[in-house]
Amino acid sequence: MSLSSTNSLGKTTAWLSDPAQHRRVLLSLSLIASLATFLLTAISAQFPPFDASPKVLLFSNGSPSLPRALASTVLRWDAFYFAHIAREGYVYEQEWAFFPGSPLIMRMVGSVFPQSEEGLSWELALLGGLVASSVSAFSVLTLYDLSLLHLGSPDAALLSSALSLLPSSPVTLRLAGCSEPFFTALSYQGMLHCARGQWLLATLSFACAGAFRSNGILLCAFILWGLVAEPLLVKRQIPLRDTFYAAFLSVVVCGHFAVHQYTAYRAFCTHSTSPAEWCASFPPTIYAAVQSKYWYVGFLRYWTPQQIPNFLLGAPPLALLFAFTGHYLRQSLVPRTLASFRPSSPGGHSEAQRSPFLHASLAPHALHAFTLSLILLFASHTQIVLRFAAAMPITYWAAAWLLVEWPRLGQWWVGWSVVYGAVSCVLWANFLPPA
Repeated sequence: MSLSSTNSLGKTTAWLSDPAQHRRVLLSLSLIASLATFLLTAISAQFPPFDASPKVLLFSNGSPSLPRALASTVLRWDAFYFAHIAREGYVYEQEWAFFPGSPLIMRMVGSVFPQSEEGLSWELALLGGLVASSVSAFSVLTLYDLSLLHLGSPDAALLSSALSLLPSSPVTLRLAGCSEPFFTALSYQGMLHCARGQWLLATLSFACAGAFRSNGILLCAFILWGLVAEPLLVKRQIPLRDTFYAAFLSVVVCGHFAVHQYTAYRAFCTHSTSPAEWCASFPPTIYAAVQSKYWYVGFLRYWTPQQIPNFLLGAPPLALLFAFTGHYLRQSLVPRTLASFRPSSPGGHSEAQRSPFLHASLAPHALHAFTLSLILLFASHTQIVLRFAAAMPITYWAAAWLLVEWPRLGQWWVGWSVVYGAVSCVLWANFLPPA
C-alpha cells in the first residue's frame, strides 16, 4: 500500500470516528427524514379519509388556502384535542387527559401569524404545532451525545442515533404537533444532564417534560437512581443529605402533574354545583378518571379478544424492549449488585469495553424502560408503545445491540421500522387506527 493510500485510509477512519462529523450527518439525515414524513403524509392525505371531519371543519367556512391545506394534513386523532385546547382552553372533561404543554406551544407559535377577529384559528393552531415539531430534528443530536456518554463508543452512538431516525410513529414525532416531539426532546435533555451529574438542570428538563405527558413523573427515577440508589449500592449506606435533595427534586418533577389535577379538582369539584363522580374517589385525580371512563384504561381491561390486532402491532417494540432490558438485568445489573459493584464514569469498565451495551450507567434506563413496558402491556392501550418508545433512548440502544450481536434479527428490525413507519404515515393521513 502506498503512503498516499495510507494517508487517505487514515483520514477516512478519522472521519468515521469524528463526533463533529457524526452530528452534521445526523442532523442532515433527520431533516431529510422529516421532509420525507411530511411528503408521504401530505400525499396520503389527498385520498378520501375514513373520517371527513378535518376537511369539513377547515374548509366549510372559508376558501382553500395553503395554511388550511397544511393543517388538514395533520388534523387527526389527538391533534383535534390539542388544537381545540389551544383555541378554547379546557372545555370538556375528557380533554383533561391531555396535558397543556402542546396546546401552549401551538398557541404561542400560532399567535405569531396574523389572526382573525375570532382569535386563534384551527389552521394557525395546527401550523403552530407543525412548526414547533421541528424540534424533533435536534433530538437526534442530544441522543448522540447521551449515547456517546453511556456507550463510550462513537460508532455505537452513531448507529443508535441513526436508528432513531426510523421511529414507529414518525407523524406524531415529526409532524402533528402532538406531545411526542417535545416530550422526547426534553426527556433526552434531562437524561443527558443526569449522565453529567447536573441534577438541577435535569430536574428542570424533566419538569418541563411533565407538562406534555403524564408519564413524565416516572422520569424522577433517573434523579433518584443517581443521587440515592447508585451511592447506596456503592457505599452500602443511605446518603441522607442527597436523599432529601433527590426527594425535593422529584417533587418538582411531579409538580406539574399535581397542579394539573388540582386545577381540575377546583373546576369539577369545589367550584361546581354538581361535582363529578371522581371527586369522591381517593385520590381524586381527573386523569385516572377520564382514562378509565373514556378510554377504558385499567389493569388487564385491554386484554380482550378484539384487541389482539393492537397487541400484535405493539409486539415488535415491546419484544425488543423486554429482550434487551431482560438481557441487561441478567448480565449486568444483577451480577454487579450482588458483587457490590462500584460504577465508574461511562467507558471505564472492562465489562463495558467488552460490550458497550452492558455498561453500568445504563441501569436506570433499563429499569425505567422495563417498568414502563410492563405498564403499557398490562394497564394501557398497548399499541401506544409505538408512540412512547421514541422517548426512551434504550429503544435505539437495544436496536443497535440487536444489529451488532444478532445481525439477522437486527436487519429484520430495520426492515420492520422502515415499512411500518411508512404505513403508519398513510394510516394517520387517512384517519385509520392505530393512532
